[in-house]
Amino acid sequence: MTETPRHAPPFYCPYCGEENIRPHGEESSGYRCGSCLRVWNLRLIGTITTENQEATS
Repeated sequence: MTETPRHAPPFYCPYCGEENIRPHGEESSGYRCGSCLRVWNLRLIGTITTENQEATS
């Protein structure tokens, strides 16, 4: 059974900007672009607070 994604699906390819993307692979985070033929995983790394953002800038 496929796991339900915990993120909103992307609306466009992060490489070419086209909207011709589809889910790809076993993981719910995998996507493929029918225009540029790239395959990628969408993954949340984490969140930062305002204090952390100022310290890393």
